[in-house]
Amino acid sequence: MFDDRTDAGERLAADLEARGLEADVVLGIPRGALPVARPVADALAADLDVVVARKMGAPQNPEVALGAVASDGSVWYNDDLIDRVNPSEAYLEEIRTDEAENAREKADRYRETGGLPDLRGKRVLLVDDGVATGATATACLRQVRETEADWVGLAVPVGSPRSIDALEREADDVIALETPADFRAVGQYYRDFGQVTDEEALEYLDRG
Repeated sequence: MFDDRTDAGERLAADLEARGLEADVVLGIPRGALPVARPVADALAADLDVVVARKMGAPQNPEVALGAVASDGSVWYNDDLIDRVNPSEAYLEEIRTDEAENAREKADRYRETGGLPDLRGKRVLLVDDGVATGATATACLRQVRETEADWVGLAVPVGSPRSIDALEREADDVIALETPADFRAVGQYYRDFGQVTDEEALEYLDRG
């Protein structure tokens, strides 16, 4: 159990330091990842930036992720869930287009140039506050993979064992402090899991 995202970030940072992990750039997934990513970037003496993706929600149930799309249009579909929900092709294309635009707009709010920084040849570590379905993390990892980064990892305080296993196929290394067998939601492992506003998230970037 973590007190809050800052506590989770400090504990994640200590673990990564103990492993001797090195990174040139830490990328947080806004908004909730920034309080976690800041202590990690500080501990690793790495630049802190953002990578953005948006979930593509199911019809009548937007919390259920049919997939996710990153700000550059990189997309990941949850094929098993899509087979069960059976949305129309028109719906999938509409939600992909809408959420790709939302992701681009969010990236523009966080970075003056939008998109991603130059990551060619660098060691890049993605950080989130936790992994449930892994949808947004997968889309973000695929976006970073296209940048010619030398190494791409993912680190989270807690995650679903099944999703963490799947993400190991997307990254060079995946580190999760906790992977509880009875995982249901990220928030159940935080005493304080309140919303992080864009303004608060930007402050973590400014402290770099």
